[in-house]
Formats: sequence, structure tokens, C-alpha cells
Amino acid sequence: MTKNGKRVAWVTGGGSGIGEAGAEALAADGWTVVVSGRRKDALDFVVAKIIKVGGAAEAIALDVSVAAEAQKVADQIVAKHGRIDLLVNNAGINVPKRSWKDLELEGWDRLVQVNLNGVLYCMRAVLPTMRKQQDGAIINVSSWAGRHVSKMPGPAYTTTKHAVLALTHSFNMDECVNGLRACCLMPGEVATPILKLRPVVPSEEEQSRMLQSEDLGRTIAFIASMPARVCINELLISPTHNRGFIQTPLSRD
Repeated sequence: MTKNGKRVAWVTGGGSGIGEAGAEALAADGWTVVVSGRRKDALDFVVAKIIKVGGAAEAIALDVSVAAEAQKVADQIVAKHGRIDLLVNNAGINVPKRSWKDLELEGWDRLVQVNLNGVLYCMRAVLPTMRKQQDGAIINVSSWAGRHVSKMPGPAYTTTKHAVLALTHSFNMDECVNGLRACCLMPGEVATPILKLRPVVPSEEEQSRMLQSEDLGRTIAFIASMPARVCINELLISPTHNRGFIQTPLSRD
């Protein structure tokens, strides 16, 4: 943190859902927030909401699956603000064709590019700045599927989210000596727009019992609020009404 207390956070996938809620919660805590994503109009909407309530935010369009773009955004942030204190790696996707019987290599490759490579590209992009600061935190948004294997998310999604957990722990092993820390945040079902891509979309009633975006926003802000001496290596969070435990027909779709 600078002497004037300025803290700069970069949130990918910041145009909706968990990323949007995380950006809003961080801004409410006094962070200067840069939101990235593929849809500039969605990012601008989030920024306008934050600014309207007195927060500091800006938008930079980004496809995290392109390493050069990730580096360019990180460089822009440092050039303007002089630092990056927090990276929230939230950008992620899934596809409708997700079971072994209809798995397509194009879908597999796209998930790996966004859900895994994109995470690495952004981590790598902020690393020189954070090392120079001898301070910095990263929150990698994985999934309940990153800890518990189940059929519903599909093999590609489950594999990439498990890999993000391993990547996070590997980062902490190497970079703790530089004062850096990363948390793998693994939420269970969250009522976000990505649910529309499921083969069977959960009902409104089911979605009302899931985690909500604002729950994850508060969680992200909590992790980010910890002092530099604290590393929350991983955080597993789920709805109280956990369909994976209850094993209803819907939870097996």
C-alpha cells in the first residue's frame, strides 16, 4: 500500500456475476478497481455503478486467453497507478456440451485457454510489479468442482478448476519469500448468468437457495482485507442447501 493508502485491484471477468460483485465490494472498501472482460459495455455499466456511489473504478477490455493482452492491461494499470496490489482472477466459462459422450475438442481447448491459461497469463503479468513491491495478493476464483469431482460441471471444467487449485498452491510455495500470497476461492453453486449454459437450467426457486453474487463479493473483500502477514491458501464455500450433498435429480443434471 502506498503512503496515501491507495490500493489498486484488477478484477477479470468483471462485467457480471462474481466479478461485478467483487469489484463493487472492493470499491466500497476503498480500493481503486480496474475491471476487465470481453464486453466493454458491461464493464462500463459496472464502472458507472461504482462511481455513482463514490467509488473509484475504470474499465479495460480484455480476452484473458491472449497472453499479450493480459500483459498489456497489467502494464497500463502500472503506468497509470504505479502499482497493482490485488489481482482477482475471475474470468471463466463452461460449455453446454460438457459430458464425455458429447465432449468436443474445440470446447475443451477453449475452457483450458480461458479457465487455466488465462489465470496463469494474468498472474504472470502482475508478478514483476508485485515482486518489486514485495507485496501483493491474488485471488483465483476456482469452483467447488476444483475440490470435489462431480459429473455435472463436466470433465473440462472440473479439470481446469482442479488445475487452478494446484497453480495457486504452487505460487504460494515459490512467492511467499517475496511477500506475495494467493487464495484459491472455491464456491459451490452461485446464481450467476453462467447457469444459462447448463444442459438443464436450475429453476428460479433452486437459484434462490444458491450462493448469490454479493455473497462472493463480500468473500473477496474479506480475503483482500487480510494483513500482508496472512495467506488464506484456499477457501471452500457453498450454499447451506447444497444440492451436491442432497443429491436431488436436478443436482445430477
